[in-house]
Amino acid sequence: MRIFTLALAMAFALLMSTPARAGDGHLVVVELYTSQGCSSCPPVDALLAELATRDDVLPLALHVDYWDYIGWADTFGRPAHTARQKAYVRVAGGGHVYTPQMVVGGVEHLVGYKPMKLADLLVKHRAAMGEVELSAVAEGNMLRITAGPRDGAVLPDRIMIDIVGYTPEAKVAISHGENAGQTITYANIVTSWEHAGRWNGQGRVELSAPMPDAPRAAVIVQVEGPRRVLAAAKVR
Repeated sequence: MRIFTLALAMAFALLMSTPARAGDGHLVVVELYTSQGCSSCPPVDALLAELATRDDVLPLALHVDYWDYIGWADTFGRPAHTARQKAYVRVAGGGHVYTPQMVVGGVEHLVGYKPMKLADLLVKHRAAMGEVELSAVAEGNMLRITAGPRDGAVLPDRIMIDIVGYTPEAKVAISHGENAGQTITYANIVTSWEHAGRWNGQGRVELSAPMPDAPRAAVIVQVEGPRRVLAAAKVR
């Protein structure tokens, strides 16, 4: 864990050296595909929990269901998460799905526990963002989203605007399977991922959609595929 702490400390020092305006959509999205039935996952679950303490990263845990047959059904597992992970693999050119697997910025795939590589990717993707200005504001039970290109950026013409609902933290006592006997704390557990609309990347777009039924919410602007994440913002 010491290597992880030093690596992430260095990465965040670099991230914070580049100023970002509040609500500008510059969060680096880190998706973790994980399972309560995977013995290799707890160290990476802990890594994601560390990321969740930061304001400049949007780490999200998407629990998959394809290990449920080996003795423990993941209490957060969803077929939709498995489908999304498979879509990433398909876009990347094929192969297998794994747990734990992180997808950084929609394009970089990390299998296993690789904190130093993750630190490098956080810096890389933070520096590459800035083409889209994004705002997500809650107004009662509705969410108002506005997005637009910044500084004359030329964007792809097939862009998805998604709303993600998630739970900040939950502890699970696992009684069967590979992690039997452990109580594991999970962070930023995705409970819903809905498409709010499409955007052609031209001019400003304004959308209104229901708030998800979750303690926290975020908006992600991503090239259809799924491919590169252009912007992400926590709901204010």
